[in-house]
Amino acid sequence: MIRIGFGYDVHKLEQEESLIIGGIEIPHTKGTVAHSDGDVLIHAIIDALLGAANLRDIGYHFPDNSSEYKEIDSKILLERTMQLLKEKSYIIGNIDATISMQQPKLKSFIPKMISILAKTMKTDEENVSIKATTTEKLGFEGREEGVSAYAVVLITKYKIH
Repeated sequence: MIRIGFGYDVHKLEQEESLIIGGIEIPHTKGTVAHSDGDVLIHAIIDALLGAANLRDIGYHFPDNSSEYKEIDSKILLERTMQLLKEKSYIIGNIDATISMQQPKLKSFIPKMISILAKTMKTDEENVSIKATTTEKLGFEGREEGVSAYAVVLITKYKIH
């Protein structure tokens, strides 16, 4: 059985906050405002994975009003999501994700993001595609008020014999 899922996340950017995307801290004058570490890319991937497996959404499993998840590393949430998929006998086929923000340029960070995410999800790096774009200074991303990420995933069900 093959299933697809789509995820989207957005976080506000402010001074004196850390910017963590794809499991790594990116040097920048602004960072994300969030209950967790604000990793917009991992959050979009988690929502896509949960959606593909028909397991509701990130807020259902990891509510932002729970002290358990205050400032949590989003890679931990991704590991827990992968465990939920494993319990339903799903594995990742592939992930395609896009980060949208005006500054900083993310191109040089993408290979490390892919490596970290593949390791966290226990999949091959070739199964994880990450792209970055700007909005040509349009919208909240273009004004550097926030960052967004989109992800689509393909998962497959395996049979245990």
